[in-house]
Amino acid sequence: MREIEVRSINDDGVEVFSQLTEAQLRQRVEAANGLFIVESPKVIRVAMDAGYQPKALLCERRHINGDAADIIARCGQDVPLYTGDRDLLQALTGYKLTRGVLCAMQRPQPRTAESVCRNARRIVVVDGVCDTTNIGAIFRSAAALGIDGVLLTTTSCDPLNRRAVRVSMGSVFLVPWAWLEGPVDKLHELGFETAAMALTHDSVPLDSPSLASIERLAIIMGTEGDGLPEQTISQADHVVRIPMYHGVDSLNVAAAAAVAFWELRVKDMKHVE
Repeated sequence: MREIEVRSINDDGVEVFSQLTEAQLRQRVEAANGLFIVESPKVIRVAMDAGYQPKALLCERRHINGDAADIIARCGQDVPLYTGDRDLLQALTGYKLTRGVLCAMQRPQPRTAESVCRNARRIVVVDGVCDTTNIGAIFRSAAALGIDGVLLTTTSCDPLNRRAVRVSMGSVFLVPWAWLEGPVDKLHELGFETAAMALTHDSVPLDSPSLASIERLAIIMGTEGDGLPEQTISQADHVVRIPMYHGVDSLNVAAAAAVAFWELRVKDMKHVE
């Protein structure tokens, strides 16, 4: 691996870690050469195990023969390793590196909604959620609680945003996802019944027996602020609420997603004890 000492935040090659915004990384020479940033050795390993390709590493010098040693060994000679002291790298990135390591990775070719849904029994549709922490948390719950795929409306934020990836602890690499073009009722064409999570006068409780027997179900989640669009709710086969106490009317979308995923999971699905 080519080890390159960083002397200045303006050195050639390090702009991918310092000067490019998330949008610029994503669109750099469009999808063919788009990049995203992964931080912390644990999450980088999850990405590499899932087949994602590293393009460059930024690593505090003290981690080269420590936490990052196995990652560096896997990267090969063509991947540059930029290194330096903690203070300089923090000045370069603008934030403290988690466990002292960042990895720029090649964005994968995008999946289609059809491919994500093909063999799925439970999927989640993320409609208009643009908070990166919530996106990461939803993916982590989806991976842990038996969701087969994630579809996101184009008004949602990118799952490969650095913070979303970190919050998910790499779960964005474990659950297939795609952007959903067009209306949510397209899912009917793909063989799914839809359940919109919303508070309406005719919503059914999450533990309703009518939901448990559905073979293929898409759970639609919106923001806790504006909720789901009226059109999405009206087109859903089921409108579902989480029963609550003490006058609380709603949960954070990430918390609500975890509750819904567990209750609506495929009950015969094998899990890790």
